[in-house]
Amino acid sequence: MNTNVNLAGIKMKNPVTVASGTFGYGREFTDFIDLNKLGGICTKGTSLKPRPGNKPPRVCETSSGMLNAIGLQNPGVEYFMENDLPWLKQFDTKIIVNACGSSIEEYVELCKVLNTLDIDGVELNLSCPNVKAGCLAFGTTYEGVKEVTTQVRKVLTTKPLIVKLTPNVTDITLPAKAVQDAGADGVSLINTLLGMSIDIHKKKPILANNTGGLSGPAIKPVAVRMVYQVSKAVTIPILGMGGIVNGQDAIEFMLAGAQAISIGAGNFISPDTSIKTINEIEEYMNMHKIEDINEIVGKVEMN
Repeated sequence: MNTNVNLAGIKMKNPVTVASGTFGYGREFTDFIDLNKLGGICTKGTSLKPRPGNKPPRVCETSSGMLNAIGLQNPGVEYFMENDLPWLKQFDTKIIVNACGSSIEEYVELCKVLNTLDIDGVELNLSCPNVKAGCLAFGTTYEGVKEVTTQVRKVLTTKPLIVKLTPNVTDITLPAKAVQDAGADGVSLINTLLGMSIDIHKKKPILANNTGGLSGPAIKPVAVRMVYQVSKAVTIPILGMGGIVNGQDAIEFMLAGAQAISIGAGNFISPDTSIKTINEIEEYMNMHKIEDINEIVGKVEMN
């Protein structure tokens, strides 16, 4: 039984990764799971310089999910290089660094550094606010996605480039096509949906930022639909995510067209969700006599 997958040139022992922003750099989870069993780790969003993030409260629970407005808090790429990367290298799993920025120049400078590191790939987070365009996310237009991806591709010459898209658009296939047209190796989707939760007694939003990103099981049907649409619009591999908490969810995404999947909020529900998902994928393969997990990718039969 083969569970190996090739995600945009990143060869993984299984299709299960953990999503950026939900797993830190892995240290917090070592008491609960064996990181060697994961197909890959997508690190916390990492920027060129340290970021303090937004003021609290930054997280709140919602029906079948959660809202967060962390603000991409992280210690910066230099700290990552000196402290987190050497620690991560002890594990037999692929390391994909989620890269974030507030301008094209910042993305480019960051990816110049990442291009020199001993990592397996870069996930370019295009849900970041673009300070030069009124803080709209880079990933909301074809032109914006293509421009930043093109500039990053010029400097990221030795690592696979996967671009992570925001779902807060009218047509998800347009930014996905821009990713492919700009020469990236894969596309990652979906990031969080924009949401709000209000304290009815205080008559104010619960989050200090007012709005935040919705994740968890509540967004899974939207994510599956978008993965399916993108799989029909581009030929580059897809890393699918959005509400995955078990093997059945993972299989749904793969049938819709994802070569691999990421578990995000599920890590908060139970820290061993990723390992259970790997085991449940194998159980599904045994049940349906599937010899190679790649056989099911994109095999949903539409009505």
